[in-house]
Amino acid sequence: MWRWICLPLVIAATLAQRVNASAESVEVNLDYVSQRALERAEKPFHDPRLDLPKVLRQENLDYDKYRQIRFRRDKALWTDENLPFRVEFFHPGYVYNEPVHINEFTATHVQQIRFVQDFFDYGNLDIQNEIPANTGYAGFRLLYELNKTNQLDELGAFLGASYFRLLGKDQSYGQSARGLALNCGETDRGEEFPIFTDWWLGKPQKDDTQLTLYALLDSVSCTGAYEFHIRPGETTAADVEAVIYLRDSKIIRQGKTNAQPIKTLGMAPLTSMFWFGKNSERKFDDYRSEVHDSDGMLVKMENGETLWCPLDNPAAMRHQVFNAPDIRGFGLIQRERSFSAYQDSFTSFQDEPSVWVEPHRNWPHDGDLHLVELSANWEGLDNIVAFWSPRNLPKPLTPFHFGYTLYWTRETDYKLSENKVVGTRIGLVSGSGNARQIVIDFAGPKLDAIPLNSPPTAVASCSPNAAITANQVIRNPDAGTWRAVLEMQPKDNNPVDLRCTLQRGTNVVSETWVYQWSPP
Repeated sequence: MWRWICLPLVIAATLAQRVNASAESVEVNLDYVSQRALERAEKPFHDPRLDLPKVLRQENLDYDKYRQIRFRRDKALWTDENLPFRVEFFHPGYVYNEPVHINEFTATHVQQIRFVQDFFDYGNLDIQNEIPANTGYAGFRLLYELNKTNQLDELGAFLGASYFRLLGKDQSYGQSARGLALNCGETDRGEEFPIFTDWWLGKPQKDDTQLTLYALLDSVSCTGAYEFHIRPGETTAADVEAVIYLRDSKIIRQGKTNAQPIKTLGMAPLTSMFWFGKNSERKFDDYRSEVHDSDGMLVKMENGETLWCPLDNPAAMRHQVFNAPDIRGFGLIQRERSFSAYQDSFTSFQDEPSVWVEPHRNWPHDGDLHLVELSANWEGLDNIVAFWSPRNLPKPLTPFHFGYTLYWTRETDYKLSENKVVGTRIGLVSGSGNARQIVIDFAGPKLDAIPLNSPPTAVASCSPNAAITANQVIRNPDAGTWRAVLEMQPKDNNPVDLRCTLQRGTNVVSETWVYQWSPP
């Protein structure tokens, strides 16, 4: 349980600089933030970018100037009291053009953490006199003794729109989560990016091992209240509870925007990068053999079936939708954990976390899982998005509750699947026109127990615009896997949906491999 200091706020030393207003006596909880979200939903959206001082806008503060601004680590929140968590703040400006207002709270009080220039080293810049005291921050970074005792490491960062990233022990940053995704992947309307505009940071006690945060989300079409309970560890978990309010169309129009109605309300969205990997048929001129933050989407369906969908970097955007009522979980997974697969001495792809979403009991019943894959020509683009969207959207100004837990894991202590797909490779069948050979490697304890003289059967199928023309399963002794070798003949130039599962008799002994092949 989260335990509180039952005293008014005591923020030592630099607080006199931070806060001119006195602490307010109030209990901060999800209801408190939800009420503010409802009040804001009753009014048109106000874009916080309009509040950014001109001196901090991108036309005046470019990349080279912005990178001169550094947070002074000794100014981190809760440093003077030697609390287990610390908070550093990001300076607004450049592309981080949405000022965020941050508060601190205990069980009984709350007060604002004002923007303080002395928290930052501005290098050679001379812009301090042009930055108002009520500017706000761009976001914040969390520190904790994650990897070693008496050493503060980065635990996570909340920066930009509703994006955030967390880390477990010995992990390096990779994919991101978001508060909400609106109209993501839709071709008939633009995507809307909600923003965490206000934060409330719960002050921990000296022996606390979890941190509580609240956030107010705002966008043209909706507002929301979010509660985070973050538990650092080898796998870091974050329990999330949310309340969303859609704005009425009349209120949206009052904001003089050209926003279109919400078509997909993406819950628990994950965003990652996949440039190329084992299964890639689009080749790039690069010395590395794989470059990705995630290599597949894992899904646990209500009926107990586990799906593995290898990611791809298509020539044009693909938006796949899976019917997924009462979904048990989904995530973007980094399965390849070998340095030799990447050969990258600067980015530790092998140490980046998978992120798994586990819905709570208040998750809606009927909905779809979406996988959006954008075409990318370089690794700097996050081109993969996964989210779950309810079939029935809530009515305007009606509270829509849902919760879930995010696990940031390398699966060293938290296993998501055992008898699984460990590799997908696809290439042209020599001398056969456009037919494809598909090689799928499966591994796991059930599969290891299968005798070599009695191999499993690959139950494979495809959509009607193609045919499976060959199918065999062989043992791959070098990798310790069972390898399904398929040949697929497309009948036209349209994408082909494929499925493959290993069985022994009528018993399923592996995940279900699902893949949408697109003509290169």
